[in-house]
Amino acid sequence: MKKYSYKQFAEHFLLGLSLAIMCSCNDFLDIEPVSTVSPEKYLNSEDQLAAYIINYYGGNRQTDVKTGGQLPSFTGYGGPYLNEALTDNGIERSGENKYVPGLKMVSQNDGYWNFTNIYALNYYLQNAVHKYEANAISGNETDIRHYIGEGYVLRAHEYFFRLRYLGDFPIITTVLPDNKDSLIQASKRYPRNEVARFIISDLDKAIGLMNNNPAGGKVRLTKNVALLLKARVALFEATWEKYHAGTAMVPNGTGWPGANKDYNQNYQFPSGSLDGEIDWFLDQAMDASQQVADAISLTTNNNIIRSSFSEANNPYYDMFACKDPSNYPEVLMYRAFSQDVNVAHSFNLQAYYGGNRGFTHQFEQSFLMQNGLPVYAEGSGYAGDDYITDTKIDRDWRWRLFMKAPGEVRAVENVTELEYFPEAPGIYSTAQNLGTSTGYIYGKGNSLNFNYTLDGRDETAFVCFRAAEAYLIYMEASYLKKGIIDAKADRYWRALRERAGVSPDYNKTIAATDMSKEALNDWGAYSHNQMIDPTLYNIRRERRCEFIGEGRRWEDLIRWRSLDQVVNFHIEGCKVWGPMQSVFAEGLLLADQTDEKKNTVSSPSLSPYFRVLEIVQGGNNYYNGLNFCQAHYLEPISVQHFLITSPDGQTIEDSPIYQNPGWPVVAGEGADNSR
Repeated sequence: MKKYSYKQFAEHFLLGLSLAIMCSCNDFLDIEPVSTVSPEKYLNSEDQLAAYIINYYGGNRQTDVKTGGQLPSFTGYGGPYLNEALTDNGIERSGENKYVPGLKMVSQNDGYWNFTNIYALNYYLQNAVHKYEANAISGNETDIRHYIGEGYVLRAHEYFFRLRYLGDFPIITTVLPDNKDSLIQASKRYPRNEVARFIISDLDKAIGLMNNNPAGGKVRLTKNVALLLKARVALFEATWEKYHAGTAMVPNGTGWPGANKDYNQNYQFPSGSLDGEIDWFLDQAMDASQQVADAISLTTNNNIIRSSFSEANNPYYDMFACKDPSNYPEVLMYRAFSQDVNVAHSFNLQAYYGGNRGFTHQFEQSFLMQNGLPVYAEGSGYAGDDYITDTKIDRDWRWRLFMKAPGEVRAVENVTELEYFPEAPGIYSTAQNLGTSTGYIYGKGNSLNFNYTLDGRDETAFVCFRAAEAYLIYMEASYLKKGIIDAKADRYWRALRERAGVSPDYNKTIAATDMSKEALNDWGAYSHNQMIDPTLYNIRRERRCEFIGEGRRWEDLIRWRSLDQVVNFHIEGCKVWGPMQSVFAEGLLLADQTDEKKNTVSSPSLSPYFRVLEIVQGGNNYYNGLNFCQAHYLEPISVQHFLITSPDGQTIEDSPIYQNPGWPVVAGEGADNSR
């Protein structure tokens, strides 16, 4: 079994779990690969392909370093619908060290430099493709091809995760030989654009193999998913390279660390230039996204916020909050849950009460009025934010539907008596069954079926991919490429706004946009600390509002380079120090106490808006606001990986790996604070 020992080396050598384990690897040479049987005995039929590959769909919030590259889903009490924090969109009750220069540090071990799933997918593809080409897999050829395509999609998805967090990364496509020199050689980092091109290559293979009607339906990956993921990756890389151009974050930029390694010296872009790369990726994004957007219409919004059992359902709301969204054409893929197979989660238990999370005041300000005007524009009709419910009046229906306001029902099905969100939101409480960090409660995916709020009995599905994203990708990519809103982008944009209950006349919005005012509340108003033009901004605004509550904001902010100007930025919630304070019982809102540990809310001297990170001052890294430094656009690589890939196991400089820009190769040290 020695020829399969790459499993042991990949996990213990490349991943750097332990030098001691690496040295005693002979004890593990008889461990077979992840299939638990050799390829001669397995991957010989379509059902075996299907069973193997679905194990690597995974389920997580896409933050775990080992499994983050798997498909997102609900897990336990969490899920992507709760993953807005911490950005200008949403916040929990605690800060994140990425907004405190020097607090985020290089670790000694582990980190995002991880190949666990990449190994398993390489093993699968190497064997499945070989057997398919040899006509050695039994079953329906359409299904066989589809399951092989799933392997390419999952490997692409895994690599995209590493690209977002690490940038340059090794490209490994085969099961490597049991040889230390080969494994060190394989650790060389490819420039990030080459990684993105590799991901797109994998997705092109998948697109050529897959169909849109696999056995199992939309709980499995499809051709449309592969197209959408291709468009997502291409837009991400195009905009990263555009806005980080000339910096160490992009190949051949000033200070790019790859240039210090002989294997990346004198690197030449495949298209001949960085601008050529950007154009190529924009073309890929436009081509793939329009194939999805042209074929699939958006789910209808009937403008109903359901308040009783007898009231009609709203398809747009229910698409995110039902057990089976397969009948919604907009849904390309979802993750299913069922108590019948002992699989459920507790997302709605969190959402039902607030979960100590919330949307920000800054996010609330970004939503347009139904007439298409920004809230500050003359004649907008904005009712103000003295009360949370006022912010919904005549507003974009995405805010009205997916933000839970005081007085709205929590559930209408399987209840004996309706229960309502309290008039006094629990911003003062850290209790999970009472608290909301801002007063603006997350509502996307929040089922109106009370049975799903019971611990461990939630069967609502998570929508992984939907066609609306293709509309948004084409709009942004085509505008960046052409400098105009072409006919196709015009059609997509109007469809999104009409579904949101907003005037489809986006030109009216653009004309009324004051970028100096938008920049107060929207980090995406900037790229490289420079304000963008109103048209591009409103494309970004559309994306921000359409993805409310879906945890997509961070990915956009880093690719746009929209965090450079985040200096002493104060995240805020509802306007607690105004007329709304009268709805709170005496003694709930405590600020400026002699013993500040008794404070329950931030001081009115700071702002009329609640600042959840600024309740106390002593020992509080966030009291003066959030601060971001350039290095935090990427994660550092742990010291251990440099050591185990150096020939003598000690000299870091001899490792083929190089550290990400601004980060040291010393455990326990933070990044360079330069901006």
